Amino acid sequence: MKSIVAVIVCGILMIPSFAGVEEMEKGEKISTVAEEAIDEYDLLIICPSQFYEPLIPFKAHKEKYNVKTVIVTIEEIYGGKYFDVQGRDDAEKVKYFIKNAYDEWHIKYVLLVGGRRPGLKESWYVPVRYAYLDDKSNWEAKYLSDLYFADIYDANGNFSSWDSNGNGIFAEWKGNKAEDSPIDLVPDVYVGRWACRNAFEVEIMVSKTIEYETTTHGAEWFKKFVCIAGDTYPEVLNSSWKGYEGEEGTQRAINWMPGFEPIKLWTSLGTFTGPEDVIEAISQGCGFVFFDGHGSPMSWATHAPNSTEWVDGLTVWQMPKLKNEGMYPVCVVGGCHNSQFNITMFNLLKFYKGIGEWIEYIWKGETAPACWSWWMTRKIDGGSIATLGYSGLGYTKEDKNFEGEATEWLDTHFFWEYGMNGTDVLGEIWGKVIAGYLKTYPIDWNTPAGSNSAIDAKTVEEWILLGDPSLKIGGYAS
Repeated sequence: MKSIVAVIVCGILMIPSFAGVEEMEKGEKISTVAEEAIDEYDLLIICPSQFYEPLIPFKAHKEKYNVKTVIVTIEEIYGGKYFDVQGRDDAEKVKYFIKNAYDEWHIKYVLLVGGRRPGLKESWYVPVRYAYLDDKSNWEAKYLSDLYFADIYDANGNFSSWDSNGNGIFAEWKGNKAEDSPIDLVPDVYVGRWACRNAFEVEIMVSKTIEYETTTHGAEWFKKFVCIAGDTYPEVLNSSWKGYEGEEGTQRAINWMPGFEPIKLWTSLGTFTGPEDVIEAISQGCGFVFFDGHGSPMSWATHAPNSTEWVDGLTVWQMPKLKNEGMYPVCVVGGCHNSQFNITMFNLLKFYKGIGEWIEYIWKGETAPACWSWWMTRKIDGGSIATLGYSGLGYTKEDKNFEGEATEWLDTHFFWEYGMNGTDVLGEIWGKVIAGYLKTYPIDWNTPAGSNSAIDAKTVEEWILLGDPSLKIGGYAS
């Protein structure tokens, strides 16, 4: 499985202070869609009330390019301001609201603006849903899935609760067949998330996205495609692991991106020897960057040719060195847990859970300020404009005994959908690639947990888009 371990030793825990983290005073009035004439919208933005104001320029920007946009606060959803409140918990209430907005307002894109709140106890500005699938690895019992909010209807046109047995455990698959089945899994709307932890991060993403969509079109830097890879599964560890899997995957992506200049950072070529190679290449500007290897919530790496030697690519602590201001790529990262956006530095303070569990937080790389993919996306004056990656363990044909490709299929077909099929809206690529995967590997819900079908279901459930789903890749012409 495509996972690496990150061990971080910290002497002093320093929690930075950000502008805009204050909650709005009780009773403070905000202006929302309540005063607008409801008709139809393309983009629905869901946020807490304290994130509303920084999003106003973003709404105006989107509508300048004919993306009709509506902002609705979590408080309005829970208060039943537009639709009757349904749902057993906050996540289901949000999903029912998305369903109603899809039915009544004909929305196409949903941007969830809100990540984890500060503190020892897990709580969220915008709710999350965990899926529960036992892949027999003993690594994770549950993982984040924003696909839950996109898969509104089942194959029969009914609301898809992801909890057919009604026990409050969603997408459950731990026995000889799936406990919650069948789940359609095909997105009805295109969902992305800005996992913002304060209003300052909202301002960062609004500024970067407006800059990207208004200045990227026709820029020379956009036509560069940086690919970073090596020998993901060295043959020295298993005689059936032939070839340099990451390099083969990135080459396939390159073949599907005509008109782009490939920048190959490959261990076999000697062009990828460590983080400085990655930092230099991205800092020159590129339209896309593809990491194909192993990950953790805090880092990414791969192997030298047929060697157990690790070649480090990039950690969250090295991302401040990226100097690609105004030249933001769409990033696809193949690896485990890079998009596990529930991690927090507060995990370093959880001594009360016992030494074993505390060490596990560190061992699994769950003690950074934010996960790799979100840190990459929300970086000021650099980083990516959006990142697609996995909230849990990533799988390949090696994990599935060469029966199907799992994450490698999704990662590479992202570039097929853009480069060969011509889809240039970010969320539509995400949704179409998931739908294509499910056609290629239909789910057999009557197989045991840990089966290939179970891994296929988990693969699409855990593929997270941290970015604006309505993003016009390459920007607007005018």
